[in-house]
Amino acid sequence: MSQTLVGKVFTLRAVTPKQELNMGAELKKIKVTPLASESFGVRSMCTLVETPDVTVLLDAGISLCPYRFNLPPHPLEFQTIQRLRQTIAEAASKATVTTISHYHFDHHTPSYEDWIVNWTDGTETARQIYQNKTVLAKNPKEHINASQRQRAWMFQKTGGKHAKSVEEADGKTFSFGETRLMFSEAVVHGSEDSMLGWVIMAVVEYGQERFMFAPDVQGPMATRTTELILAAKPVVIMLGGPPLYLAGFRVEEAQLELGIRNLERIVAAVPTVVLEHHALRDEAWQLKLERVFLKAQAAGHRVMTAAEYAGKENVFLESKRKQLFKEHPVSEEFKQWTKTLSDKKITKPPL
Repeated sequence: MSQTLVGKVFTLRAVTPKQELNMGAELKKIKVTPLASESFGVRSMCTLVETPDVTVLLDAGISLCPYRFNLPPHPLEFQTIQRLRQTIAEAASKATVTTISHYHFDHHTPSYEDWIVNWTDGTETARQIYQNKTVLAKNPKEHINASQRQRAWMFQKTGGKHAKSVEEADGKTFSFGETRLMFSEAVVHGSEDSMLGWVIMAVVEYGQERFMFAPDVQGPMATRTTELILAAKPVVIMLGGPPLYLAGFRVEEAQLELGIRNLERIVAAVPTVVLEHHALRDEAWQLKLERVFLKAQAAGHRVMTAAEYAGKENVFLESKRKQLFKEHPVSEEFKQWTKTLSDKKITKPPL
């Protein structure tokens, strides 16, 4: 099945054609290019940002959910992550700076072989991304939970060894000519009582233009995170929305409601909000966030996905996994391969 057909089958537009004409008009000197995200068919928020002074690759990670609806990724999902891995590698060749907001594998690339979740070829995949780069990363020792502390240590011993330098970025500002790259203090990964750790947000500023990158804030579901975003006064923000698909069993309804209310405040203040990540893993995300779209419309602002910001059609794959397996049956060879999913050294899926 071609990518063109996929786009037509799984299209859900979040902006009107009239709005599309103005897409990206607020940023003239800062070029923002989404590379991988839920609206591209994978778990990621990887984005390339270019100014007249510097090219920055934000959160160069990409993953698939190993099981959703009791199903492994469909072959189309594997084809998509394979293609987008190459896109990220090509973008990395242009960048001099790479960031790591936190140490989940859909936000940084590990150095081990994995053909199920991360699509990594041992150390080679990470080397392509981090070699000779200045890596500005979440502090590996402070405001970090145990699992991410271990992953941060592993990164320093593996992928980080290829970098020109690895520097702690929490709360710091880095200047590149007239461009400033400003990082927030560590903020919670979701709600105030989150067990998932902390992340750092980033603002790229050139002149009066500001692009903000707020991954995995999950709404945001934390008031402090919301205040930091509003204080930054971005022209365009890409942020991770509330995890609607986890409602009632892993995330309390009250926390999601707070995340939606905070998101309403943000879309009322920021001209362009690129809404991504956890929010888009729910097939009914747009309906569930209707209040957010209405609030943005009332302010004359826009809410869109990363794919829409890039001028592409949405390709939602994970949330439609059951539909994929039903409408596009897999080969017998693929079925046999899925029986080896518990193997430690599993081979690439037959695509």
